[in-house]
Amino acid sequence: MNIEEALQDVHRLFLDTAPVIYYVERHPAYFNRVSPIFDRIDSGLLTAVTSPVTLAECLVHPYRLGLNQLQQDYLNVIANAEHTVFQLIDATVGQQAASIRAAYNLTLPDALQIGAAITANCEVFLTNDDTLQRVTELRVIVLGNLVDGAAPFVNG
Repeated sequence: MNIEEALQDVHRLFLDTAPVIYYVERHPAYFNRVSPIFDRIDSGLLTAVTSPVTLAECLVHPYRLGLNQLQQDYLNVIANAEHTVFQLIDATVGQQAASIRAAYNLTLPDALQIGAAITANCEVFLTNDDTLQRVTELRVIVLGNLVDGAAPFVNG
């Protein structure tokens, strides 16, 4: 399945950590897969949802290396982008995460991410973690399972 097919009729998607890293750091194997997704977000055709877990996981490397510009780049994409919703982890997300963790035996960070996505009414959870495909409460798209070759997105 290509990116266009995977995102057909999707209006709200949750960004797990890996897709954000691939985009911000221009990962050679995945940038061409995530770039059209972020183009749709930037244009307002998709609403992205992120969480404090995404932010914390993305910032570890830049903090360790003292890369201030990379820290700011992540903040701009995860917490400050116009068409991105930053879903806080509250009691509702905590309850969802506990239910998801109990049902699928996920790690707490993964369960919090899925719980945040469900609470934020996301249709899709975008990740590169195959183990999350067993979750059935929302559609999970694994970047590694997508093929390149979709035409570049042009707004208008």
